[in-house]
Amino acid sequence: MNTALFSGLERFRDFGLLVLRLGLGVAFILHGYPKMFGGPEKWQAVGKVTEIVGIHLYPAAFGFAAAFAEFGGGILLILGLFSRLAAFLMCCTMVMATTMHLHRGDGFGDWSHAFELACVFFALIFVGPGKLSIDGK
Repeated sequence: MNTALFSGLERFRDFGLLVLRLGLGVAFILHGYPKMFGGPEKWQAVGKVTEIVGIHLYPAAFGFAAAFAEFGGGILLILGLFSRLAAFLMCCTMVMATTMHLHRGDGFGDWSHAFELACVFFALIFVGPGKLSIDGK
């Protein structure tokens, strides 16, 4: 492979991180919106997933935390504000989503998306939001 072809792209690293944050942020705002504003019944249903790992207390609180991680985390990613914290919370949420799908016996096509996103958010914890962010200022 001709590395000279790609060597000049390093200067666009921060722009690439911005595109990644914007895309993931919008997707997670839309994905988390119905959970965030679904109320206690929705939070209870979402939070019951923690029973898989032996946590039976406060499912509505865990459901709200997951909804906030998705919806609020999406907003924070777009802004590039508290980006590593948002990525950590979103990673944890996607790990639980992956666990839920595996526990159900769902196939690769069902659990792989949550697993892939957990990996992306895990990487963002280390990489950070880039210079084109509030955190980067």
